[in-house]
Amino acid sequence: MTSHAAVVARGMGAPCVSGCHEIEVDAGRETLTLLRSGKVLKKGDTITIDGATGEVMEGKVALIRSTSDANFQTVLEWADECRTMKVKANADTPNDARKARELGAEGIGLSRTEHMFFDPKRIDVVREMILANDKTERLAALEKLFVFQKEDMREIFEVMSGYPVTFRLLDPPLHEFLPSDAGDIAALAKRIGKDVTVVASKIKALEEVNPMLGLRGCRLGLAFPEITEMQARAVISAALEAKANGFDPRPEIMIPLVSVATELEVASALVHATAEAVMKAKGMEGQLKYKVGTMLELPRACLNARQLAPMIEFASFGTNDLTQSTFGFSRDDIGGFLPRYLEEKILDKDPFETIDVDGVGQLMRMAVDGVRGAEGGAKKLFGLCGEQGGDPKSLLFCQELGLDSVSCSPFRVPIARLAAAQAAIQQRKAQK
Repeated sequence: MTSHAAVVARGMGAPCVSGCHEIEVDAGRETLTLLRSGKVLKKGDTITIDGATGEVMEGKVALIRSTSDANFQTVLEWADECRTMKVKANADTPNDARKARELGAEGIGLSRTEHMFFDPKRIDVVREMILANDKTERLAALEKLFVFQKEDMREIFEVMSGYPVTFRLLDPPLHEFLPSDAGDIAALAKRIGKDVTVVASKIKALEEVNPMLGLRGCRLGLAFPEITEMQARAVISAALEAKANGFDPRPEIMIPLVSVATELEVASALVHATAEAVMKAKGMEGQLKYKVGTMLELPRACLNARQLAPMIEFASFGTNDLTQSTFGFSRDDIGGFLPRYLEEKILDKDPFETIDVDGVGQLMRMAVDGVRGAEGGAKKLFGLCGEQGGDPKSLLFCQELGLDSVSCSPFRVPIARLAAAQAAIQQRKAQK
């Protein structure tokens, strides 16, 4: 449930089973073999996937559409009266935002700006930016991306009018946007008008041994500040346009994968300078309130959070990466040994599904204490935007920590609203 593929699919409302070792897929023959029985299914055969349990069933299973009756809505209203944490959604597109609003989200706690680029009409522009020969070429490509981002962001602000929307600056390694197959590389070179040998060479040069710990997050923006500048300009421009259209945009810009205070100092200064420049250019100085914060997803950032406090107005725990970097587990590969770990009681739960209170949780506690112990720290807002934001057990710990909000996939918002209420009730009972 917690692999990157499953998380992204769930955000789109699609079931996904990742790491199913009892099934073997032969892409060449277009067959699917059930390893226990040896039965072979062929292209065109029907299967049913349950993304919650990990079951893959042969045939078409009878389904019922989930409904929201008056009783269910009443319970949610009771829950909203009881809880103290706000429940936001992780949403990357205007449609995601609409679904989140429909299900009761009080804003967007994480909008992954890179997900706006994967549309077939946009991906080649991103590739042009990555494969640019110089800064001039890169700026030309970024200007095209600015138009796409601004339009999506404006629409999201309008859907979420009156609620905060947190846009995370570009985070993933650049190789994720690039093809690896020779034929696809040749086709890309033709489309963007570059020599195929040059394109292949640049793609090869961008390969990293461990890309998840490489040139990504704030490091990408520090290496190429024009990327951060474009994205900050898009957020503020979109918010100003939404405001001009009569809406109430509340932009927040989140700087990812910070580990050193100076990284945050340089990146946040660029964001603020860009935001002020945009407002001045449009004659709207001081007419838009915005916040700049960071995602806490590395142990060093949590250990030294007090040093980050002066540069931020909010912080959100990216518990997916924080769990990876604390345990040294890859959430995409843990399926190879997690079942054995759970069976032998080496772990009592999947740490990517429920917060590991003794390890990851202690880092979170140190971060909250560090920031709120700094001058003016009591006013800093804390949230959680990892996948555990929709897990009831994890919300109990978030309540204990005093987090202001949790954010989860749109379809998990109702569960999170109920769980947040239960956590608040349990805390009140424990304090009596």
